Amino acid sequence: MKLGGRLQAAIEVLEEVEGRKRPVAEALKDWGRNHRFAGSGDRSAIGNIVYDSLRSRASHAWKMGEETPRALALATMAFDWNKDVEALQALIADDNHAPAPLSDAEIAAIQAKSMKDAPFWVRGDIPEWLEASFMEAFEEDALLEARAFSQRPPVDIRVNRLKTSIEKVEKELSRFNPRRTALGKDCLRFPAGKGDSRQPNIQGDPAFRKGFYEVQDEGSQIVSSLIYPRPGEQVLDYCAGGGGKTLAMAAQMENKGQIYAYDADASRLAPIVDRLTRAGVRNAQTRTPNDGALDDLLGRMDRVVVDAPCTGTGTWRRRPETKWKLTEEQLGKRVEEQQLALAQARQFVRPGGYLVYITCSVLAAENEDQIYHFIENNPDFELVSAGEVWQDLYGFDAPKPWSSDMMSVTLTPASTQTDGFFFSVLERRPE
Repeated sequence: MKLGGRLQAAIEVLEEVEGRKRPVAEALKDWGRNHRFAGSGDRSAIGNIVYDSLRSRASHAWKMGEETPRALALATMAFDWNKDVEALQALIADDNHAPAPLSDAEIAAIQAKSMKDAPFWVRGDIPEWLEASFMEAFEEDALLEARAFSQRPPVDIRVNRLKTSIEKVEKELSRFNPRRTALGKDCLRFPAGKGDSRQPNIQGDPAFRKGFYEVQDEGSQIVSSLIYPRPGEQVLDYCAGGGGKTLAMAAQMENKGQIYAYDADASRLAPIVDRLTRAGVRNAQTRTPNDGALDDLLGRMDRVVVDAPCTGTGTWRRRPETKWKLTEEQLGKRVEEQQLALAQARQFVRPGGYLVYITCSVLAAENEDQIYHFIENNPDFELVSAGEVWQDLYGFDAPKPWSSDMMSVTLTPASTQTDGFFFSVLERRPE
């Protein structure tokens, strides 16, 4: 396919996403299934146009003067892929499968590139109702932090030290030009490209099937390290999901001690068994939700990890459609779920043990506010400094997380070049 045909396909996918409220990944998969003539390069390029359009939806719509799928896709080509009017007109004229020619209004909008009088939320490409939250949370850096969520994310992998070393995986994947990162000592990164560039098929490599690494954002790797599980400890991963942090902790614990992976939704635990086997993990077991499933763990755990259900604002780079679907009602529901998860998880922490609270969100309502609410209602717990562990692990010269006092840690694309994560630790007072 030529670029003009790829552009038209992206518009069709965006129409499907907007018109039928479908997840982007699902709409792209269906488009590929219905257009089998399209090669992997075509599908990748179409996906890039769609995701880039959604990452900068607000600013693109402002510049174009409308928010139609066509306007968003044209804006992506013009403002993100650096195609001027002449280049756009040429690629449209060169392909019978391209969109209709540019209108006079579209030409004027593309040439103007105007952001005059655009409000903060448009310039930052965030939902309007979250403008105050971002400005309060990030103060003078709010626009920089917001705009960073509109950039393409890299692909990161965590090398599994139970089976290999970062040097060996680096050599194994050398044809893909992996890079070391500033913080994650087991992390290799494949930076995001521009335009129609493709990311390597990391999960198709034999080294992945051997369990030498897992695909995991560096931010998730960092918060897993900050949990600081020691060999021989008893750890409950209370909201384990697919098991990414369980796997990371198992490696840190050198397969010694025990991790109990639990999730209130048994379906989310489904992938973990195969992942544990592939990674060579021997110190983890799953607990499915049923009456009394965790009774034997009450008051015994050295560390209880609550990777809480959240709005996912920290993953907006990877799932930009969720940015525009998020509502105040959904945020309120997540806050309630987080409070319930903390209230349930606390009972498994032994005196002197730690309750670790993590979200992939950058909203204070899900992060700091939840911690203060918990402490007020649970005086037998106290907040301890996550910043001290950060300094022990990463020193003073590495990129600093966004944080006002380093009691808790907030990672962001702008500050640490990772997805957004919040990390906090509460110690149960010894009896």
